[in-house]
Amino acid sequence: MPSPDLGKVRKHSNHLMLLSRMMNDDVPKLLSQSGSLREAYQLILGYPGLGRFLAFQYAIDLNYSTLLDFEEQDFVVAGPGALDGISKCFEGPIRLTAEDVIHQVAESQERHFARLDLDFDGLLGRRLMPIDCQNLFCEISKYSRVAFPDFAGSSGRTRIKQGFAQGRDPLPEPFFPPKWNLPAPASKGGGHQYPTARGQQQLF
Repeated sequence: MPSPDLGKVRKHSNHLMLLSRMMNDDVPKLLSQSGSLREAYQLILGYPGLGRFLAFQYAIDLNYSTLLDFEEQDFVVAGPGALDGISKCFEGPIRLTAEDVIHQVAESQERHFARLDLDFDGLLGRRLMPIDCQNLFCEISKYSRVAFPDFAGSSGRTRIKQGFAQGRDPLPEPFFPPKWNLPAPASKGGGHQYPTARGQQQLF
């Protein structure tokens, strides 16, 4: 993570200075008094070294904890990867903001899953949230850099930082925020199947 410029020579010292300032300001209490995910985000954004996307990621992570409990559908911030992914999904100028595109994708997901004959019931029944759709556009950006390197998109990037390497150890059982009230994951070997599409059409 980029470190804020708080007068220290070492990167980690600047991070510690930032944490010290936030604790002195009693940020945990201020966050718990926020009225929405947007307010929590704006509080975090007010500190040095935390740009729009990073501040939003921290707000979302805190909202997964027991400290915050806000509606995820109400607010999203598109990161640079999502901006690039959106530019690769739509031709010509887009009149909507990137955040509006993400919200429309989240709101219309069931209709388009049905239209494309996609058998997808979300995460153990939990539908895609705007943050999930933001992440999907980011993954499109990264995937297309390898699959379609000649298609630069809005970022102009054609390479990814590192490729996938299969780990030796099995993944641990996933843990989801209890507030989501999800059923227990299916046993290994059963699981959920990945969807397949008959074809692609215009999204909106």
